[in-house]
Amino acid sequence: MPSPRFFVDLPLAAGTTLSLPAETVRHLQVLRLRDGDALTLFNGNGKAYDVRLDLLEKRAAQASVLAEQVDVGDAEPPYRIELVQGLASNEKMDWLIEKAVELGVDTITPVLAQRSVVKLQGERLERRHAHWEALVRAACEQCGRNVIPTMRVPQSFERVLAERGADKAVTDGSADDPATPLRWLLSPRAATPFAQLPTTAPRATVQLWIGPEGGWSDQEEAAAREAGIAALSLGPRVLRTETAGMAVLAALAGRWGGW
Repeated sequence: MPSPRFFVDLPLAAGTTLSLPAETVRHLQVLRLRDGDALTLFNGNGKAYDVRLDLLEKRAAQASVLAEQVDVGDAEPPYRIELVQGLASNEKMDWLIEKAVELGVDTITPVLAQRSVVKLQGERLERRHAHWEALVRAACEQCGRNVIPTMRVPQSFERVLAERGADKAVTDGSADDPATPLRWLLSPRAATPFAQLPTTAPRATVQLWIGPEGGWSDQEEAAAREAGIAALSLGPRVLRTETAGMAVLAALAGRWGGW
């Protein structure tokens, strides 16, 4: 049985000892681990390490880093996807962030869209962003990823479009320049079907724009198209916001070797 995996924001190197953070200590207590048990730790640098739990107390734990793991497969897909997600209600947003990480996204960019049910600002926005970052780390612990995807702070549609959608979109997969993203916005009014997407993983980053509950407004979709973002159709069925992005991510994983 694999050893429990934990993210720690600490330097990791074979032959070192460390004091584990309070959050990890709480998880160790819940799992009823004991001194001498094996752990796996990672810090987001793309590597994982075999670790021995030396001492577990009520509010503290000490561990020894034994070795870097060299016999584990790379859990990162051979492509990079940024999920530009219209902000959904709390439970749906939590769910889709967790699943998007499991499905291999590189970046998640929440968008405060016209039809977003949740409105975030100030301290509430900061708390939600911190909560989402914790969800991303927990999802990586569960699914075996050793690279932590970027969880961006929510911004308005207009600002995200200006920052993330400025360049002309490429829809045929011909861009060899990794700096030229491919940009697709899901829309029930789109004429380009999923089947026309590249059959092999592009070198360029892919931006996948998913609307909130109720979808993108006509004004937002028009602005995206004006910015060169191509509209993509999944067929006649209209999927919920928490379904649409996950369906595309799973389909692209099968299409581009992400499994």
